Amino acid sequence: MKNLFPKSLSGRTWTIIFASFIVLLTTLGIFFFEGSKNAVAMTLNGKKMVVNTHADTIKELLDELDVHPASKDYLYPKANTKVKDDLNVIWKQANMVHIVKDNEKKTIWTTADTVAELLKEQKIVLKEHDQISPNPQTAIKNKMNLKLNIAFHLTYVDGGKAQKVWTTSTTVADFLTQHGIKLNELDRVEPSLTEKIPQDGVVNVIRVEKVTDVVEEPVQFAVVTKKDESLQRGQEKLIANGKQGRVSRQYEVMLENGKEVARKLISEQNILQKQDKIVAVGTKDLALQVSRGETPEGKEFYVTATAYTAYCNGCSGRTATGLNIRANPNMKVIAVDPNVIPLGSKVYVEGYGYAVAADTGGAIKGYIIDLLMPSHADAYRWGRKKVKITVLN
Repeated sequence: MKNLFPKSLSGRTWTIIFASFIVLLTTLGIFFFEGSKNAVAMTLNGKKMVVNTHADTIKELLDELDVHPASKDYLYPKANTKVKDDLNVIWKQANMVHIVKDNEKKTIWTTADTVAELLKEQKIVLKEHDQISPNPQTAIKNKMNLKLNIAFHLTYVDGGKAQKVWTTSTTVADFLTQHGIKLNELDRVEPSLTEKIPQDGVVNVIRVEKVTDVVEEPVQFAVVTKKDESLQRGQEKLIANGKQGRVSRQYEVMLENGKEVARKLISEQNILQKQDKIVAVGTKDLALQVSRGETPEGKEFYVTATAYTAYCNGCSGRTATGLNIRANPNMKVIAVDPNVIPLGSKVYVEGYGYAVAADTGGAIKGYIIDLLMPSHADAYRWGRKKVKITVLN
């Protein structure tokens, strides 16, 4: 029994020793395996880490990390680069961005971190009045929409006053909204709100107002004529003077840019009644009626007779005694020298007939008379001739 125990203990010891040896070899192997790895500093989408690897190339290293770069991604160094200790590897995944510039859309892939970096990458330079959404400091995200509106000049006319402005608006309505321009109920815009604005175009806002205007206006009197048999034909007599009336009229007035373009009468009210002018007009025939076969009696002598009309040069249409010969062109009237034939005298002129001496003339001196004719043709036909005249009274 004493020999058996030491033998058993000796076998267990050998087992322990052998196992310890195996563990030691394994540990040494692990240390050797791990110690032979390369330490690689990696930045994956902005996340930094250090990776120990036996990978031969960067592609193999990324495969170990289940990272599979696309052709549009940023990778430095290249995928076929040999891995070595203390290598720095940067991988940045590309994002899809939709750029809409003045309603024209294009899609790009970028590894830029911010909108500002993307603009620089795409060589897009923004001017002072250009607009971008989202702002340049915004971080890039996949499938982001980037909207660019490039500003341009236009002429803005408001109420007739013009000014040059910058705008990124596409339509007239957008422009008014962008610049805080308000339209009143009657205002109108040219071109219309839905029209697109061309570069260097004109947006004209016409300010329209409707106002009420109350004015007092004169009312002209009428001239009323009444026949009077007691007056000789062509004579007139004033019976009543005319007097203007006054009326108050209310108008609806349309103004465009402060200028009147239309006026409509709404109501009117008489303030002072007008009084018409009344004139008596003679109807008594001037011609003297002589019985058939009766010869005129009176003072007889010969005169030189010419002819004129109511529309001769320098004629007023009224005789020296006030007869309206334009209203009565067929009247029998002669112009005389009052020192030879008194005005108002009734006469008989050979070849002309009975008449009244009712007019004078600058060239009618002495034994010269001028006969009133109804037309220029009649006056030309008469011409100038010597005739006998009989002054009847």
